[in-house]
Amino acid sequence: MTKKVSYLLIFCCILTMTLTTGCSPKKNIRANPHTVADRRTADMAEIDKDIATEIKENLRDDEETRRFHVNVTVYNGAVLLTGEAMNEAGKSKIVEMARVVKHVKMVHDNLIVDYPSDNLSRSNDHRIAQSLKQALTQIHDLPNFDPSLIKIVVEQSSVYLMGRVHRNEGMVVINVVRLEPDIRQIITVFEYID
Repeated sequence: MTKKVSYLLIFCCILTMTLTTGCSPKKNIRANPHTVADRRTADMAEIDKDIATEIKENLRDDEETRRFHVNVTVYNGAVLLTGEAMNEAGKSKIVEMARVVKHVKMVHDNLIVDYPSDNLSRSNDHRIAQSLKQALTQIHDLPNFDPSLIKIVVEQSSVYLMGRVHRNEGMVVINVVRLEPDIRQIITVFEYID
């Protein structure tokens, strides 16, 4: 009888350890406290990465589009295209190349017809983006808000904001971004949760 009790006790201990530590085969983006906060599932984040990679490779492999300056940002299946295409036909081609990629839900075409921006302009855009990312870290009055929930893209001093946010979070982010002195305009490409 004592042996049965011992085996039962061991079985209960193993069962308890298994249930409390979890056995989920899926990756959880939030499992590691040092990872970026994200409101997408791990699978969707991976799909977004694959979409961006495929579009960039297709643009690079095409003789015409590789000469253009195109930024591709993907969040939850939505593709944001920014940069410059040197003619309307090239711009249309880029948009169509993005639309046909598997899992793309929508394409936000913010390409302009112009010569590719110069290094000074791109350097300024990078500086603005870094400044805005730093400014978002100062938001402390929104519960469950993490600045890494917001993707910031800056192109020719225009700021594009992406992410899955609550409306009140979106408004606070816009108001913080609005304080940056060197921006021309703010374009929101938010997916609102509420």
